[in-house]
Amino acid sequence: MNTINTLNIFFILCGMSLLQAQQTPAPEQQGAVLITGATAHIGDGTVVENSGIGFREGKIIYAGPLSGVAAGDYDRVIDASGKHVYPGFIAVNSTLGLVEVDAVRASDDEADVGDFLPHIRSLIAHNTESRIIESCRPNGILMAQVAPRGGVISGTSSVVQLDAWNWEDAALKADDGIHLHWPNAFRSSGRNFAGPTAYRPNKDYDKIIREINGYFAGARTYLKGERSPVNLPFEAMEGLFDGSRKLYINADGEREITDAVNFALDQGVKYMVIVGGNEAWKVADMLRKHQVPVALSRPHRLPVGEDADVKQPYKLAALLAEKGVVAGLEMSGAMERMNTRNLPFYAGTFAAYGLDREKAVQMITLNNARILGIDRIAGSLETGKDATLFISDGDALDMRTNILSHAFIQGREISLESHQTALWKRYTEKYKTEQ
Repeated sequence: MNTINTLNIFFILCGMSLLQAQQTPAPEQQGAVLITGATAHIGDGTVVENSGIGFREGKIIYAGPLSGVAAGDYDRVIDASGKHVYPGFIAVNSTLGLVEVDAVRASDDEADVGDFLPHIRSLIAHNTESRIIESCRPNGILMAQVAPRGGVISGTSSVVQLDAWNWEDAALKADDGIHLHWPNAFRSSGRNFAGPTAYRPNKDYDKIIREINGYFAGARTYLKGERSPVNLPFEAMEGLFDGSRKLYINADGEREITDAVNFALDQGVKYMVIVGGNEAWKVADMLRKHQVPVALSRPHRLPVGEDADVKQPYKLAALLAEKGVVAGLEMSGAMERMNTRNLPFYAGTFAAYGLDREKAVQMITLNNARILGIDRIAGSLETGKDATLFISDGDALDMRTNILSHAFIQGREISLESHQTALWKRYTEKYKTEQ
């Protein structure tokens, strides 16, 4: 057998293993379901003890005290006494389904070549068969914004639900926003082993901002003209000016956030979101004034400033909440796809450092839904919204007690099995037999 045939067989076998990664998506909801007796975390900061949560045809039809609903009106009753029910958690600024194996270039669709790519749609590259998606659902992550990476303007994100046959089925909100990476005002000169990392002004900072301004001005000019010949990147920018799309600005420093917000206001952008926001607390008054929400970076990291409180990242959500800034939680960073499953536990860290626990739940439910513009259908347990929710044995922000017994996406009861649970069951049986 020659080398080419051997390689062909290898890649076929790899493909077959990937095809087995995801369970068959759940069928449409049949009959009305009522969850009884659970502590309901509504998602807006309130809690209902001994609750009743009812849903039919994928929509919530009752959410409140158990005393206010009749179990006989439902086809199925789930006794969740002593347990907790939550809205499905939402991962903002993720790359779920865009990369499966980092070392395999053919499975990496998170970035394209170029600097200004607003017309690149991450949705059509989203792989619903990803095993990584499968590992997120048992922790309650049932929805995600799939966002591109790279360049100055990376492209367009979309919001998906995480139990689908294909990207068309997955889409909850297609092309919700465009992602802009604001330049850093300072650059690291490299790690200094004799002392703190040294930073120097970025000599290209003003130049890159002029290029961004020029691009936006060019888009506005094109959109006001005859639009001939058709310019697809400029066409994609239209939603930023008419309010149908949001501008997600990746910026961390005080100066960068200030410059980015002023830029967006000057350009006539209707809705913007700061993504990252490590120093957002320093400009919280400005953010509140202009109603700019912040999708905060994962807190499990060291602060950037050498004179910063070492626990500053943990306290950031509480500081913004005190100032009245809407804050959610985003998932970019090192090993981001596999770390997406830890979304509720990052929120739990914010709760451990000053943020009210229900407000921490709100960060990854209603606040993230508001940031993405899907709060009409998701983010809280309210009548009329999608029945995307789950039942946990305990506190969902604690990895020791967030053990899911049931999960539903738009009323469909989804599988909580994964490659990891399959291995756990296999080896549990093995060692039971050997004892």
